[in-house]
Amino acid sequence: MYKRTILIVDDEPRTRQGLKKTLDTWANGEYQIITAANGEQTIEIMRHSKVDILLTDIRMPEMTGLELLKVIKAQNMSPVIIVISAYSEFEYAHEALRLGVINYLLKPIRKNLLIEAVEDAIKVVDKQERAGMMEKVVDTKLVDVSAQNPSNRSPIREALDYINNNLKNELTQKEVADHVHLNPSYLSVLFKDHVKLTFSEYVTRRRIQRAKELLMSTSLPIADIAEESGYKTAKYFIKIFKEMEGETPSAYRKNNYEKVF
Repeated sequence: MYKRTILIVDDEPRTRQGLKKTLDTWANGEYQIITAANGEQTIEIMRHSKVDILLTDIRMPEMTGLELLKVIKAQNMSPVIIVISAYSEFEYAHEALRLGVINYLLKPIRKNLLIEAVEDAIKVVDKQERAGMMEKVVDTKLVDVSAQNPSNRSPIREALDYINNNLKNELTQKEVADHVHLNPSYLSVLFKDHVKLTFSEYVTRRRIQRAKELLMSTSLPIADIAEESGYKTAKYFIKIFKEMEGETPSAYRKNNYEKVF
């Protein structure tokens, strides 16, 4: 299970260890708290390990905190950043905010303010990860269907809602046509015209998207996910999933779930 990492950067050993001790006590093993004495060490750590939250001093020898933030930004590293400093000059705070810092703490740092800032940073990390997860599971063709936004009273809107609410069950075109009071053949033509997918293509894409959501947000066994997504057997589910995504459900989970959670 992935454990989030908080990196503290300060050239003063006493400050560095004091912040670490406070956060270690607060984290109670839930987060990994590590330290670096300067910008060079920080960059080396971040090149080899994912850092979720970075707390960095502004005034450090050789490479200042602001210079460090510029390097991080240039290399597309994306931790949530909190700046710590003994200096309250406006230009430091202004420049830090321009570089994507979410909080600015002045030394000496009160424990409650430190913890509050880190908890706020964790909320930002959570939000970013949820957004990243949605990008991974989204099916652009389904997004296009939503963007077309047919009238809520139209037969196609009713058909889509019925399908989306009954993915776990066996779905036939006749069943959906009966639900919206249309001839199955006419529904087929209307569906392709409005949705730009056949009935079966839409159902398959919605089921696979549902499976991806479950793979990335739960630890359910593959067989259970197959059932929740509307497939009678895990074997058939795996076959369809691999055709759609280019990898098995287990591989998809390994490549994505562990990175997010």
